Amino acid sequence: MATLNIPPPHTSTSLRSVSSHSSQNPPKFWSYSLPKPSIPFPSLPLKPRSTIRHRILVVAGALRTLSETDLVPVPSTLEDLSAKFPSDCGVYAVYDGSNDLQFIGITRNIAASVLNHLKSVPELCSSIKVMVVDEPDRAALTQAWKSWMEEHIKATGKVPPGNESGNATWIPQPARKKADLRLTPGRHVQLTVPLEELIDRLVKENKVVAFIKGSRSAPMCGFSQRVIGILEREGVDYESVDVLDEDYNSGLRETLKKYSNWPTFPQIFVNGELLGGCDILTSMYEKGELSSLLKK
Repeated sequence: MATLNIPPPHTSTSLRSVSSHSSQNPPKFWSYSLPKPSIPFPSLPLKPRSTIRHRILVVAGALRTLSETDLVPVPSTLEDLSAKFPSDCGVYAVYDGSNDLQFIGITRNIAASVLNHLKSVPELCSSIKVMVVDEPDRAALTQAWKSWMEEHIKATGKVPPGNESGNATWIPQPARKKADLRLTPGRHVQLTVPLEELIDRLVKENKVVAFIKGSRSAPMCGFSQRVIGILEREGVDYESVDVLDEDYNSGLRETLKKYSNWPTFPQIFVNGELLGGCDILTSMYEKGELSSLLKK
């Protein structure tokens, strides 16, 4: 369960809907606040659970319903998008050309989320309903999203297509990371080629090779994690080898130390030559020297 940050009694949190009204008819704002006591009260210990429940009930009472919120047409040009939609936190509902609801989302930047959908599924983005949540915490955003979702389900008896389980149209899926290389078929298999020769082939046949502790998806030391992070940010296609994998890379650590004449890990090879370890890679990255090297 998410931790709620309860504001002091004078804090005011508001929610507002975005509509296509003109400047002569500005959109309405709905707000609430917790009243200040008119007389002093002694300090009393309050149970956190009761305070949290009260906050959620107040938030729920301030929500603008989905049916009451105006549809805002998606502009034909991307330049007009930021003028139509705010970059605030909130919830939004996406409708297609037939005014059928396709997806209800929650976001920290409404305009950016709408832009992403417009790029990925333009045929499904015809108009948007938006409710901005001012000074939001996770609980307030979730409550706003939940209220719209429950309203739609109650009216139609079904979840919006984009919110159905397993639907990946609206929510980007994390890219699967490349698998780490294994130098041998297994520790009990007799090698017909010396391990040092396998290392030599590997670093000369691939542009960038990182010998790390652990896998690229789960580095086992901070230095290896930093190396993977830098290579990922550079967007370079690289191979990774886990020097701790004694099942498929048995004996690699000692053999690699002799091959490279470098005593520690990680070790990064570029164009068949040892570049160095984490410190050298980090220094080159911070100075902007790594990008030019990797492009050669």
